[in-house]
Amino acid sequence: MGVSLNPSTILSGQGIDVSSLVQQIISEQSGQLSVWQGEQTTLATQNGLLEGINNNLTNLQSAVAALADPAGALTAQAATSSQPGIVTATASSSAVNGTHQIVVTSLATAGTLYSDPVTGGANTSFLASGQTSGDIQLSVGGTTRDIAITAGSNDTLTTLASYINTQSTANGWGVTASVVSDGSGSRLSLQSQTSGTGGALATGSNSNTTLAFDAPVGGTNAALTIDGVPFTSSSNTVTGAIQGVTLNLLSQSPGTPVQLTVGPDTSQITNAVNNFVSAYNTLVSTINTQYVVDPTGSVPAPPLESDISLRSLQSRILSDASYAIGGNSGFVNLASLGINTNNDGTLSVGTNASGQTFAQVVAANPSAVQSFFQNSSGTGFANNFNTDLTALTDPTQGPLYVDLTQNQAEQSDLTTTINNFETQLTTEQTQLTQQYDAVNASLQSYPLLLQEVTETLGTLGSSTSGSGATTSAGPTLTSGL
Repeated sequence: MGVSLNPSTILSGQGIDVSSLVQQIISEQSGQLSVWQGEQTTLATQNGLLEGINNNLTNLQSAVAALADPAGALTAQAATSSQPGIVTATASSSAVNGTHQIVVTSLATAGTLYSDPVTGGANTSFLASGQTSGDIQLSVGGTTRDIAITAGSNDTLTTLASYINTQSTANGWGVTASVVSDGSGSRLSLQSQTSGTGGALATGSNSNTTLAFDAPVGGTNAALTIDGVPFTSSSNTVTGAIQGVTLNLLSQSPGTPVQLTVGPDTSQITNAVNNFVSAYNTLVSTINTQYVVDPTGSVPAPPLESDISLRSLQSRILSDASYAIGGNSGFVNLASLGINTNNDGTLSVGTNASGQTFAQVVAANPSAVQSFFQNSSGTGFANNFNTDLTALTDPTQGPLYVDLTQNQAEQSDLTTTINNFETQLTTEQTQLTQQYDAVNASLQSYPLLLQEVTETLGTLGSSTSGSGATTSAGPTLTSGL
């Protein structure tokens, strides 16, 4: 569409609207700019979608890697106690399946020791009358600590407790001291920092002080039997008694046998597989949105519908999900485990052809489930899938990363082109404005110029008319006849 002007307006002295005229000319030339900006918007939309799908792909890779991990959820073991109020336990992947009977005879205890109340309170010297020094011997786990008492330094319960705590921190005495008060007065409380016989407390000779101690309490090892075999432990957390199992002794009950069952952690296995199915479905569903066809043709095609890399990715993912192994007691593919493929390519955790749910398959044959997903030869379902996903998520060669790199390069080129073109238009707009400002000035002066010309012409007409009259009144020639 061309630029139009109104001649009557131009010749009336109003001139032209320079700004509007220049804008029309620039608009006529900036059509390509709109095309480039549209392309840039499309690339930005595609980039956002590709990044989202790539994140979904990475999440799937993490979920599949967990299934392929030989030290992961599929090899996790659990230890279940029949009396969790007496014993609980945790199991590592090295634990051996089996059932054990445990009897907890006694718990490991930390040594404690209290002094008799001190007359006068926590800040009164307990040195004997007339004495300026004394000595107290404290035994911790059989190691005797000699405590020299000095008047004004550590001869009160408060200062002695501080002295003992300082020595424990600096020299590893392994005991914590405090002052406790009740209705009978203030006493020194000593608590071993470790349980078992290594933390047993006792006092030896005590000279020149009035400080007396009650009989020590605690400092004993835990005693238990496992399958009839006696064990002792300085801690209530027992390791090494059952391979790969850590026992937590909570209470003693000599007359109550506790049954501990060690076996595959079906809960972790189920969660890991559910995480895989969820991550897989998220990815497949997101890809599917790019291939929704509007039969009426009124809705534009999805931004990535023609993306070849995305179609290739979709094909590989669907192919990986249909992977099968041989043998394995008939558990050769996802469907045999009760994980079925829907019409849209997503997965559902349901039942297999025998009517078993996935949970029932795991409970009945956890080793077969593990063998399907992973094995030492690296040919399991998760092994194969993880290898492919590792390639698909490669930050330099992965197809979606390649697409993103190309799109970002195109965006950068378009930005440069648009910036250069806009600079060119700005320069041209300035030049056109200057040119048409000059034209406008001329057009606005046109009526005055026309008036001057008219007046001049009128003057010339009067002068011409007077000159003719004089000529017609000139002398008349006569005959000499």
